[in-house]
Amino acid sequence: MSPLLANAILLSLFIFSVAMILTLLRLFRGPSAQDRVLALDYLYIIAMLMMLTLAIRYSSDTYFEAALLIALFGFVGSFALAKFLLRGEVIE
Repeated sequence: MSPLLANAILLSLFIFSVAMILTLLRLFRGPSAQDRVLALDYLYIIAMLMMLTLAIRYSSDTYFEAALLIALFGFVGSFALAKFLLRGEVIE
């Protein structure tokens, strides 16, 4: 791996972790439930991007599979939360 790529990966991981901290602040201090759901959606997207960055850094397929699982569970979770906010129940 070239030094430029290694530095770019470290910089992107640092920026992703700062974004994750700011998103956690929005998640805990959000004025409404919709803000908290959006922060949770953004949180799983950042986690997925961090996994993909680590997959590039370590050249491992396991991180790609973990990113895929995070994306699938995040979508299902955000769908369930949106349905709960609209109707007050998840299972009909």
